[in-house]
Amino acid sequence: MLHRRAFCAAAAAGVALAIAPGVRTQPRLEKTRIVIAVAGKASFYHLPLTLAEQLGYFRAEGLDVEVMDHAADVRASQALLSGSADICAGTFEQTLSLQSGGQFFPCFVLQTRAPQVAMGTSTKGFASYQAAADLRGRRVGVSAVGSPTHMMASLVALRGGLRAGDVQYVGVGSSAGALGALRSGQVDAMSNIEPVMTMLEQKGDVRLIADCRTLRGTSEVFGGPMPAACLYASEDFLRRAPHTGQAVANAMVRSLKWLQTAGPGDIIKAIPESQLLGDRALYLAAFDKVRESIALDGLVPQEGPRTALAAMTAFDVNFRPERIEPARLYNNDFALRAKDRYKA
Repeated sequence: MLHRRAFCAAAAAGVALAIAPGVRTQPRLEKTRIVIAVAGKASFYHLPLTLAEQLGYFRAEGLDVEVMDHAADVRASQALLSGSADICAGTFEQTLSLQSGGQFFPCFVLQTRAPQVAMGTSTKGFASYQAAADLRGRRVGVSAVGSPTHMMASLVALRGGLRAGDVQYVGVGSSAGALGALRSGQVDAMSNIEPVMTMLEQKGDVRLIADCRTLRGTSEVFGGPMPAACLYASEDFLRRAPHTGQAVANAMVRSLKWLQTAGPGDIIKAIPESQLLGDRALYLAAFDKVRESIALDGLVPQEGPRTALAAMTAFDVNFRPERIEPARLYNNDFALRAKDRYKA
């Protein structure tokens, strides 16, 4: 009799779970341990990824995630291509570069909807600046030649009627070296990421001429919405391991939703101390500058791939736009399901 009662109680509980709103059966993951390659994990560019890891959202999806930090985006991309990583957290432009070479690695979760780059001229050495045409013959510091900071500076110059050879772009990094290059007069202007630009602004070292940390500023430079940081993987991986891909998307979209309402104190508590720049006030000031750029729901905007394609075509003379199939640059299905699940 006891066994029968226990069986009936278990059955009733199973039925209740099946019909209870919001209760979902966790699908079996094709892979539980995955490796995500990234370059600059500590940057604001990849803040949603860091938070998904720190807040335990990957574990909640049944995933054991290793985030491998590399010195450059190209190294992270190479890790994905070599098979040592399953997914790459990088720039949306990388999906275009890969496809231009015949390799299809769509973005399936968007982290940021703006490049988080700002550009300013030196208030000391280039006080005469009036318009982009004044950049002719000048030296512009960028984090690295070929990087998103270089692309943005190049587009600013192009919109001012200048050609590629009219401006000299100098790689200065994205830390103390960048600050020193501008302050010592090695460069006349700076296009860089956070916290470099906030530090220069706070000391009055630069006068901003373009700000792609905001949606409006991004549209002014790129001519439309410009998808930036994202997670991308091979079409084959997403086809062979759709439940694993969905679990990753779920964790990331949940992180994006958390960021929508998180206060300064929440951010400080969630981020590892090693990533707070040794200055919490500076970290929060820089975060405030890029907050608008963070994606809301992981979805790539419909016009985004066209904007990115036009930017790459204008920036890279070796890029082959005729090889690009825009519809295969991204797959919003995963983020859409995650958005529905977490009401992002």
